[in-house]
Amino acid sequence: MKLVVVSAGLSVPSSTRLLADRLTESTVRRAPGTDVEVIELRDLAVEIAHNFVTGFPGPALESALESVAGADALIVVSPVFSASYSGLFKSFFDVIDKDALTGKPVLIGATGGTGRHSLVLDHALRPLFGYLRAVVLPTGVYAASEDWGAEGLAERIERAAGELVALTAPREEAASAGVPAQDRGDGPAGTTGGAPRTVGSIEDRPLGTGSLKDRVVPFEQQLAALKVR
Repeated sequence: MKLVVVSAGLSVPSSTRLLADRLTESTVRRAPGTDVEVIELRDLAVEIAHNFVTGFPGPALESALESVAGADALIVVSPVFSASYSGLFKSFFDVIDKDALTGKPVLIGATGGTGRHSLVLDHALRPLFGYLRAVVLPTGVYAASEDWGAEGLAERIERAAGELVALTAPREEAASAGVPAQDRGDGPAGTTGGAPRTVGSIEDRPLGTGSLKDRVVPFEQQLAALKVR
């Protein structure tokens, strides 16, 4: 599995990067052999701004965008600014291709100075990645200043990492078995490759003895039987 970690922390050291590292370590422990790439957005801030003005990404930004598009899964963590994700975090995902995250599992995380901002996960990050058609994990991880070293944070990290590995494992098994991407269920629930798919329709089922189509009674026959009675 190729895992790309996007950290929008600005300081060094950064609690945002610390949370990203904790989530990554827990994921890799469950999925040995995972190829991990960490993208620090503060190193790309100038190129992101230039991209908005010129319409073209610089070399470092282009490489980061390609890594995100080619990842099997993402871990994304932003600090909280004004009760939402940071402008740098949003700007990075504004310049990425609109289809790059379709069907891609994303573990969301955020850090802040107070627990009062914990709803940023559901009010800001989850809608953003839902709009980008990513598959956002049920468990997001928010870490306030008082959470570090306190009870509960480690459990949330472990639960989120477990969900990420559980979601990506079937994809890895399908890929190793040579299953085409469009048949792996890489799109959102109920789709493959991002396109709607009808599962188990009568036309798709075999017509051998005992098949569903053999057991289907046309509506006209059912109506006629009712009239006879």
